[in-house]
Amino acid sequence: MRTAVITLVAGRHDHLRRQHAGLAAATRRPDHYVVVAMGDPDVEGPDVEGVDVEGVDVEGVVAEQDPARDVIHLPVTSGRLPLAEARNRGAEHALDAGAALLVFLDVDCIPGPEMIERYRRTAGRALLCGTVSYLPPPPEGGYRLDRLAELGRPHPARPVPAQDEVIRNGDHRLFWSLSFAVPADTWRLIGGFDEEYTGYGGEDTDFGQRARDRGIPLWWVGGAPAHHQYHRTTSPPVEHLDDILRNAKIFHDRWGWWPMSGWLHDFEQLGLIRRDPRTNEWTRSPGRRVARPGLRRE
Repeated sequence: MRTAVITLVAGRHDHLRRQHAGLAAATRRPDHYVVVAMGDPDVEGPDVEGVDVEGVDVEGVVAEQDPARDVIHLPVTSGRLPLAEARNRGAEHALDAGAALLVFLDVDCIPGPEMIERYRRTAGRALLCGTVSYLPPPPEGGYRLDRLAELGRPHPARPVPAQDEVIRNGDHRLFWSLSFAVPADTWRLIGGFDEEYTGYGGEDTDFGQRARDRGIPLWWVGGAPAHHQYHRTTSPPVEHLDDILRNAKIFHDRWGWWPMSGWLHDFEQLGLIRRDPRTNEWTRSPGRRVARPGLRRE
């Protein structure tokens, strides 16, 4: 089963290097490593300079191009990252090269050593979601690949199956794109991501609903961990407010319920948006400005 790993990048080159090192150290490396650079001309092939991951001969393995980066450049024309389009272009590229299993991994995520092999063994007519743990800031000298499982904490709102467990019939509303796998035929049946979504938020929740609408189950796969690298973020993500409002409305018009409801209510509490009781729609609050919230770990 030819397996492709697809990741998107716009900046965060250190994260990309660490992910590359994790793939190089895996018990099963991908047959194809597709990197879609969104408006980022500085992303090229193997780049090991400055990698701070212990426990693997990064320069020896990555410099030998195993796995090699196959970089696709996608322009950003609207000022908003084309996340849905980028995933689709990466998938098309991998499928054209003969991929039978597509593994999508956010650039923030370092794969566990058995993630790819576990996705391969579990693959069926389903969306496969592995566990994602959140790492603290890297210590001096960098993360050790052999200690990531000890450092990370799983997301409290997602199932955490045991090592050899598969939880079937999962709730599609919990689907996320940080780490998931899908067989080629199932990807084609779902139809990829909807490119009407641009910028931050909503496109992955829509993808989960498209899968549910086509009868594709969601499986939570134990033993296929990814480790989310530390970076600072805002809570709620006010810098993405307009993207979230626009994408949430697209989703609501299509599926009849509001995604990202926690963020929408947080924005309301900050006075940034308001809900019209007559139309049930969220809009910007006119003339209201608030201080940027503090940063939190994600």
